[in-house]
Amino acid sequence: MNISFSGAAGTTTGSSHLLEINGTRILLECGLYQGRRKEAFERNRHLPFDPRTIDVVLLSHAHIDHSGNLPTLVRRGYKGEVLCTPATLDLCDIMLRDSAHLQEKDVEYANKKRHSQGKHLFEPLYLTDDIDATMRSFRGIPYGQPFGIAPGATACFYDAGHLLGSAVIAIDFSEGNRRKRLLFTGDLGRPHMPILRDPVVVKDVDILITESTYGNRVHPPLEDVTGRLKAFIEDIVVQKAKLIIPSFSVGRTQEIVFMLHDLHHQGRIGTVPVFVDSPLSSKATIVFEKHPECFDREAIGKVLDGHDPFQFRNLTYVTSLEESKKLNDMRGPAVIISASGMCEGGRILHHLAHGLGDPRNIVLFVGFQAENTLGRKLVEHQNPVNIFGEAYDVQARIHTINALSAHADRNEFHDYFTAMGPKVEKAFVIHGESAQSEALAEDLRTLGAGEVVVPQPGQVFSA
Repeated sequence: MNISFSGAAGTTTGSSHLLEINGTRILLECGLYQGRRKEAFERNRHLPFDPRTIDVVLLSHAHIDHSGNLPTLVRRGYKGEVLCTPATLDLCDIMLRDSAHLQEKDVEYANKKRHSQGKHLFEPLYLTDDIDATMRSFRGIPYGQPFGIAPGATACFYDAGHLLGSAVIAIDFSEGNRRKRLLFTGDLGRPHMPILRDPVVVKDVDILITESTYGNRVHPPLEDVTGRLKAFIEDIVVQKAKLIIPSFSVGRTQEIVFMLHDLHHQGRIGTVPVFVDSPLSSKATIVFEKHPECFDREAIGKVLDGHDPFQFRNLTYVTSLEESKKLNDMRGPAVIISASGMCEGGRILHHLAHGLGDPRNIVLFVGFQAENTLGRKLVEHQNPVNIFGEAYDVQARIHTINALSAHADRNEFHDYFTAMGPKVEKAFVIHGESAQSEALAEDLRTLGAGEVVVPQPGQVFSA
C-alpha cells in the first residue's frame, strides 16, 4: 500500500488522500480548501492527481471541506463511484448544490468589480448543472456492511458520531499472507453529544489515518452550553439586541435548534423570536428527519413522545432573500442563526455587516474557525474586518462556545485509541494545525504506536 497526502495535511481543510492498494487507486475524500481567497482559488482548481486515474472515492461525511471538490473531480474526467452512507448521500445532494450556487453568486459579485476595472473575469469552480452528474456517481452503503473496493480489499463504514451519516472507514486488505486493517477516522465525533449516536470503536487497527483538529485541547463540559445560551438570550432581551450565531447549516444548526427546543419547552427563554436564516438548513433538517437510524436514544425518545426536536413556537425557518433582508432592519431582541459557520460566504455576512457596529449585539461562535477565515479573525478580536471588500468596525461582543464542537478533543482521542486494542504499527496525523497534530502524534507514541508521522502535502508513504 502507498499513501499520498494531497489535502488537509498541515491544515484543517481540503481533505484528500490517495491510497494505492493492489493496483487500485482509492481516493479518500475530495474536499474544498478554505482559507485565503487567492490560495483557495488556486488549490481547488489544480488537483494534484489526474482524476481519470482514480478508481473509486470513499467519503466519510458530507461537510464541504471533505466533499466540496467532488464536482471538480467529476468535471475533470472521473468516471468511478463515490461510496458513502445513505445519509451522507442525501446531505451531499443539497450541500453540493448549495456550494455551486454560492460560488456562482460570489463570482458574479467579484466579476462586476473586475469588469469595471478591465480585469480578467473569474469562472466558478463548478456550476449547479455539474451537480447532477456528480450525484449520479454516488452510492449509499449502510453502516456495518462490508463492500469490495480492490482485489483482496474490502471497506466498511462505522458511525463516527460527527455529523448525520458520518463514518470512520475501515479498510481490510491482503499483504502477502497477512491481512491488515487501515482505519481512516474522517472527522471523529464525540460521545454524549446531542442527536447523534456515539462513535463506534474499530478494533485491531494496523494503520491509522486520523484527524487532529483538537488534538491538544479539552472541550468544556457540554452541560455548560444550555446555561450559556440562556444567559446570552437574557442579555439581548434586556439590551433589545440581537444574538447572531454563525453556524454550519448542517449539523451545528440542528444541534443549536435541538437545545433551544429544550429551553423553550422548559419555559426558560420566553417568547424571544428565533430565526434560522438558511435555505440549506431548512433542507438539511428534512434530511435529518429522514434518517432516524443515526439518532441517539434521547433524540429517538423525543420523536416517540410526539415532539419534533427541530421545531418550536417562535422558531422560523427563513428561506427567501426578502425575508432575510427584513431581519437586518428588525429591532431586537432576536436570535439569528445563519450560515456559513466560518463566515466565508452566505447570508451571515450581511447580518455581520449590519450587526457588528452595535455594541449591544452578541456574535456567538459555536464551531471551529480555520486559519485566515473571517470567523477566525473575529474570534481573535481583529478590528476592523473586511466584509464584501469594505472595512467594518467591530463593536459587537464576540463570544465562543467550544463545548459544542463535533470533533473529538485530546481526552476523547486518547480514550478512542486506547479502546482500539492492540498497538498500531503506523499512524498518520492529519487535518489539524501544526501544534494540534504534533500533540496528538506524541500521545499516539505514548500509547505505543510503532511509527507516527505528521505528513506534509505531497508526501508519499509505504504502509
